[in-house]
Amino acid sequence: MKLPRLTIALYITLIFASGMVVGVFGHRLYTVNTVAAKTARNPEEWRKRYTVEMQNRLRLEPQQLAQLNTILDDTRKRFDQVHIQHRPEIEAIKQQQVAKIRAILNDEQRVEYEKMREERKQHEKH
Repeated sequence: MKLPRLTIALYITLIFASGMVVGVFGHRLYTVNTVAAKTARNPEEWRKRYTVEMQNRLRLEPQQLAQLNTILDDTRKRFDQVHIQHRPEIEAIKQQQVAKIRAILNDEQRVEYEKMREERKQHEKH
């Protein structure tokens, strides 16, 4: 059975169009995920974007921009102080978690668990 040329052309166009749609959605999904991951990791980059947005949208004057930077510096210092004050409590909670996990593992699993913990420590350093 011979298909008319118009039908063949229609099928080819539909296949091409569906490939484009899948490609666009795949690219958008990939781009959104990678951008979100990059912005969450760098506080300095966040601060730059925040400062630029504040300056552009609010039309801050130089004196206001300087005050904004002072406020952000002060806030960062206060967060750091709170983090340092609560570090021993946080470490105690982490150690309790590790002890509880070790308690449910057998000897072979504990060895592998320790390897996993060491790998995580190495990864965090980089």
